[in-house]
Amino acid sequence: MEVLKEKVEEEEEAEREEAAERGKKMMRPVEMRREEPPMTQEMLRDLEKKLSEIEIVIPEQPSIITKDTIDISKLPLSYQSNTLKEEHLLEVADNFARQYSHLCPDRVPLFLHPLNECGVPKFVSTTIRPTLMPYPELYNWDSCAQFVSDFLSMVPLPDPLQPPSHLYSSTTVLKHQKGNCFDFSTLLCSMLIGAGYDAYCVNGYGSQDLCHMDLTRDVCPLTMKHKEVVQEEEKVPPKKYTIKPPRDLNSRFEQEQEMKKQEELQGEEERRRKEEEQRLLEVEKAKTDPLHGLRVHSWVLVLSGKREMPESFYIDPFTARSYSTQDDHFLGIESLWNHKNYWVNMQDCWNGCKDLVFDLGDPVRWEYLLLGTDKAPLSVAEEEDDTMNDDDNDDVENLGKEDEDKSFDMASSWVEQIEISPEAFETRCPNGKKVIQYKRAKLEKWAPYLNSNGLVCRLTTYEDLECTMTLEIKEWFQNREDTLQLRHINKSTGLNIDYFKPGHPQALRVHAYKSMQPEMDRVMEFYETARVDGLIKREETPKTMTEYYRGRSDFLSYRHVDFGDRVKKLALNSAESNPRPMVKITERFSRNPEKPADEDVAERVFLIPEERTQLRYHCRDDHITASRREFLRRTEVDSKGNKIIMTPDMCINFEVEPVEHTKKLLYQYEAMMKLKNEEKLSRHQAWESELEVLEILKLREEEEGAHTLTISIYDTKRNEKSKEYREAMEHVMHEEHLRQVEAQLDYLAPFLAPFPPGEKLTHWQAVQVRDECLSDFKQRLIDKANLIQARFEKETQELQKQQQWYQENQVTLTAEDKAWYLSYYSQAVFRMRILEQRLNRHRELAPLKYLALEEKLHKDPRLVEFLEVFI
Repeated sequence: MEVLKEKVEEEEEAEREEAAERGKKMMRPVEMRREEPPMTQEMLRDLEKKLSEIEIVIPEQPSIITKDTIDISKLPLSYQSNTLKEEHLLEVADNFARQYSHLCPDRVPLFLHPLNECGVPKFVSTTIRPTLMPYPELYNWDSCAQFVSDFLSMVPLPDPLQPPSHLYSSTTVLKHQKGNCFDFSTLLCSMLIGAGYDAYCVNGYGSQDLCHMDLTRDVCPLTMKHKEVVQEEEKVPPKKYTIKPPRDLNSRFEQEQEMKKQEELQGEEERRRKEEEQRLLEVEKAKTDPLHGLRVHSWVLVLSGKREMPESFYIDPFTARSYSTQDDHFLGIESLWNHKNYWVNMQDCWNGCKDLVFDLGDPVRWEYLLLGTDKAPLSVAEEEDDTMNDDDNDDVENLGKEDEDKSFDMASSWVEQIEISPEAFETRCPNGKKVIQYKRAKLEKWAPYLNSNGLVCRLTTYEDLECTMTLEIKEWFQNREDTLQLRHINKSTGLNIDYFKPGHPQALRVHAYKSMQPEMDRVMEFYETARVDGLIKREETPKTMTEYYRGRSDFLSYRHVDFGDRVKKLALNSAESNPRPMVKITERFSRNPEKPADEDVAERVFLIPEERTQLRYHCRDDHITASRREFLRRTEVDSKGNKIIMTPDMCINFEVEPVEHTKKLLYQYEAMMKLKNEEKLSRHQAWESELEVLEILKLREEEEGAHTLTISIYDTKRNEKSKEYREAMEHVMHEEHLRQVEAQLDYLAPFLAPFPPGEKLTHWQAVQVRDECLSDFKQRLIDKANLIQARFEKETQELQKQQQWYQENQVTLTAEDKAWYLSYYSQAVFRMRILEQRLNRHRELAPLKYLALEEKLHKDPRLVEFLEVFI
């Protein structure tokens, strides 16, 4: 006991010494801080600089889809447990993983059976549910990838170096509209396999931009211009007899010196351009990723063969972009799988994915999990002799049977059928909006009908990488009543271009303008098939207006009008109140094959102030020049005071082949009068074109102010008129049904009419009602039998009369009369047979109907208590 006390005392003393030492240590920093001198401004700046250099790594947020946000009780049983086949499959997968880790200890563990939303391990292949969507837009791979990219929101992996611990079903991902790269790939692969593609989910490694969905260093696909194929014009071989070109009298030495200067300037410009590109590349160059080649990513592999795919390619589900299998963004593959099997990559990825061979039937390059695979093994060259023993053949056959017996089929998918409602398919983006940032561009997407003006997509292009200086804007619209489809706004030039679909009230196709004010620079293009005048294009400036036509009966193809300055200066000048004076009208016509070339006008020019008209005719194929004619109208008078009507000098002719009648003054006078009327018509048409421009501008202002959207008659949710009409029809049908129910006849109503309504019947009254009802029904049955009998007798008498007539006139009857009699006889016999059958049936059913009515009367609630005595 004393020894124990000594030990306890020693321990207590040691604890007191330790406490004292800790107190001294705590007091020392305070004493040291008291002795330290105050910090100067330079020391504070150095400290601030050191603190700013410290990089704080913020951990990535985990997936927002958790057990708290999922109601497990509402999920099917297949989500919450495994079947026996699935349990067996998990055992096979565990055995495969153990052998793999033993044979390849330097490789990372396989991604085989992550947990689902219920915390149940599920094999990755069973998570894929092949589904063909009922929307034709989702039948091709690009539209499927674009839908998945737009519909879901990206959630980064909790650990960028490892695959996720959970892999949710596609139904849950679609419901919450968010997921990581593995969720994206699983959904996209399910849709592609359902659409007939040979698609696989890939577990591998990608670049930082690919894993983070960073497109700020990529060019937006909508800004890429397609290369126009320039068709080389065939050189026409020179003819033997051609006019030689004039001799070149320019100095060759001066031309060579000028070419040298131009080459020097071009070289300097090229050098500056390369320096600017190099500088921009240095600015845009991404920082070195410390985790390069280690970031886990999942994407979709589509192999060639099915759906006539010429070559294999990758699809990034985040961006819906396709990549070649040689792309640098993909740095390695660990494994891939579809709904039938699972393959492990046994090839070296030292050069990324560029050298990988996707022959899944090759067991050397791809180790498969299950034997039951649809990928045929590689064909091996026959090196053995053709002569083989029968025993060897039997051994090979037995070996194949043993392999078939050992094969294990993949379990069916535990995921429910993937369904996308029409509302979700139309909305696409989460909350109806999605923004994607590209290099010098920003792409915004909206769901249809979300914006009141029908805007569904906007692409903004910038001049700088910081995206502060807007260069141009493109806006796409849908469901607009004015059929506006695209608007292109160039901020640098101020030019706006509107594109319309067919159906505009003015048949407008393109409208390019800088201002909506009239008599400004603008270009209008039209759908010529929707217009009566065949107008294709109209170009307008403050001083000119040019119109292009096609398919007119008068063969007019071009009209150009030059305007002068207005004489009157009003506060509001317009084409209607104060039209611009026309100075010159130029019209061109296409060739009319029904007229000779010398009489078919090719160009007509009206010089209005000068009262001159110039004509140029079409050139014949065998001529090198065309005829011309010019008319000059005079308002002068002769020496006698008479007005000059026509003189030879008022018409100047140049004819390739002169004709006698064209030199006569009468012909020239008639031609000049005809041109005068045509000039009035052309001026009137030009004035109407000005009014049409004003009308179109006014209409466009009203459309932009209202921006009404069209709603399909099949869209019952948004179409208010259709909804009101449907509700009104349902109300009318409901009222009609109630009216029919109320108007159903009571079989006792005629017999209860003599008695006071609402009062209870007495015994004798009930008996009286029953007797009257039965007697009336009996009389109706007798009347019906008599009616059928009377009709039968009438038919019999008519037939006898016709038979008697036929026997009396049989000798004198024509063939037509005989045919008529035979037809009448067959019809009469048929009617008599039917009447006889109806009469016999009535006689059989009449007693049964009488007894049924009597039984119904005894069971009627109004008579049952009074008629029980008679039962």
